[in-house]
Amino acid sequence: MLKAGLVLVDPANATVLRTIVLQYNPETLARTLQVQGVGNDAGPHVDQMRLKGPPIETIKLDAEIDATDALADPDNNQAVVNGGIAPQLAAIETIIYPTSQQLATADANARAGTLEIAPMDAPLALFVWSRSRVVPVRITDFSVTEEMFDSALNPIRAKVSLGMRVLSIDDLPYSSRGGSIYLGYQRQKEQLAQQTVGGSLAKLGITGIP
Repeated sequence: MLKAGLVLVDPANATVLRTIVLQYNPETLARTLQVQGVGNDAGPHVDQMRLKGPPIETIKLDAEIDATDALADPDNNQAVVNGGIAPQLAAIETIIYPTSQQLATADANARAGTLEIAPMDAPLALFVWSRSRVVPVRITDFSVTEEMFDSALNPIRAKVSLGMRVLSIDDLPYSSRGGSIYLGYQRQKEQLAQQTVGGSLAKLGITGIP
């Protein structure tokens, strides 16, 4: 069975930096698309059918992590015995952290009197849900509920809730590696749309456009 997950890549050349495979595939995947229209209720009628760009797509899912099976075989899973699922949780959480080295560098620049401290660069995150759905994303919401613990209070079962915004060419340079990945995702949608069997006006109870 294929697994869903996240891949962190270098935004310049798409070199894979880290791969995070979800232990269990989420049972549901909630997606919301916000239309990027030009017009509004009070705008000129000519703008009502224009689009500024791709819709803003957000994805929400709940992922479960459970060390119960691994703990049943402690000889082959010493890392789980020592730390529970803390490493798996940390691998996901640190996506939204600047590295400690970046923080130290920013502090050193501030102490040196640097007038402008540039925001810290982060890897490009790709959400992977099969080969046909690979999209650049930014994690916007993250919450974790730790549900069970071992005798050392290491978490051994947890639910992670992720909210992600798909990064389109409105967010990424068109010619960048991330922009190319997004365009591939949109082209896949267009190809799927062409595979649908068209309906007929008769199915709608009309014989023509009034």
